[in-house]
Amino acid sequence: MKAVILAGGYGKRLRPLTDNMPKPLVAVGGKPIIEWQIMWLRQYGYDSFIIAASYLADKITAFLEGGKKWGVETEVVIEKEPLGTGGALKNVEHLLKNEKEFLMVNGDNITNLKVGDIKLGRNVAALALTPLQSPYGIINVEKDAITSFVEKPLLKDYWINAGVYKMTHEVFRHLPSSGAIENTTFPELVRLKLLGGTKFDNCYWRGTDTIKDFEEINKDFSTKNIF
Repeated sequence: MKAVILAGGYGKRLRPLTDNMPKPLVAVGGKPIIEWQIMWLRQYGYDSFIIAASYLADKITAFLEGGKKWGVETEVVIEKEPLGTGGALKNVEHLLKNEKEFLMVNGDNITNLKVGDIKLGRNVAALALTPLQSPYGIINVEKDAITSFVEKPLLKDYWINAGVYKMTHEVFRHLPSSGAIENTTFPELVRLKLLGGTKFDNCYWRGTDTIKDFEEINKDFSTKNIF
């Protein structure tokens, strides 16, 4: 099975870590992000990876070495200029022409969600959804008395896009040549009632957007059994 990893961003909010290193190669928990992602998806039968890269793509190619160190195949497709998440997927369509279904993941998240549980049904695409984690501690109050403090809880009434997508080849009919899939394709699929979502409320998921995120994820690796 094939998976596409979107790895073309500049990682501007992670500078200086990304001054000379593409974001997918920045280490967290002792390994580069992209290595964690390959190891995670390999558990679910994904053995062929297409890496949509742009910024410092040659370093990603050199690190992956075709995927042999993990017993998988990797192919890096280099964008001459960043195409956005929708354009990046459109740019690798030729490598997915024989795939009825495939997976796409954002190349900057750490998660252990069970991708095999994503329900596609009759939809063109389906998103994995995770609860929103509050960036702040929560205070519970009864009348005028504080009863407890909860540090950065998961807000299970609110769901966010986990950046993990199961798709059919039909999605290519709805993709832009350049631009964000979140602002183009997904709203169109919602209008056509062809976009699904599967909730994962008992998985680990963290984005790697800031230095603070890396600090917290490294702490999680030392205290939790993530993989």
